[in-house]
Amino acid sequence: MIILIQPNREKLIETLVSWCTGDCPTLLALDAPLGWPAALGQYLVQHQAGSPLPIDPNLLFRRETDRVIRQEAGKQSLDVGADRIARTALAALDLLQSLRISLKKPITLLFEPPKCNEIGAIEVYPAATLKLYGLQRIGYKKADAQSVRREIIADLRKMMMMPANQNLLEEDVDTLDAVLCVLAGVDFLKGEVIFPKDMALAQKEGWTWIRDLKSGNN
Repeated sequence: MIILIQPNREKLIETLVSWCTGDCPTLLALDAPLGWPAALGQYLVQHQAGSPLPIDPNLLFRRETDRVIRQEAGKQSLDVGADRIARTALAALDLLQSLRISLKKPITLLFEPPKCNEIGAIEVYPAATLKLYGLQRIGYKKADAQSVRREIIADLRKMMMMPANQNLLEEDVDTLDAVLCVLAGVDFLKGEVIFPKDMALAQKEGWTWIRDLKSGNN
């Protein structure tokens, strides 16, 4: 399933609750960071205004998963420690908590596929998924780039089920990104993703799951 941070929050939670009710395992794939760099807290907790911070900004503001994405996908995810994406992260965490309260169930950050009737969440990055599947198109996010998005949709139809009516996918880039979140979620469920080398650090900072081009089925 996909989460889109929408203005009509109550309707969004209502929809998600309807999707998460049942006895089957549920995976929520969020296009949002769910944690912050470990170094950020370590260095800022005792920092006094006006004093220097003896650390490389990239280590302070970027997580380990951001460095891996840059290395493996050639994409630089936004710095959750420095960019406005931090507000999206807070909104996503708040939404998850509201969903927990509504469902009266835990929702955990997953590092393996959900079991039984477990509900879990993962971070995904549509732009990296697009790149790693060889579907990247320059400018696909522009408002008037319907023809570019149409090409991506045609390629996606070759690898997954898509709605017959694709008007919304062509007109709204967020909806197309949601489809890419689904694709990233499938990669996670199949285990065809890059796993963190330092699990404790990933559990502290969060981990963005991207396709592993070295896995056997690629």
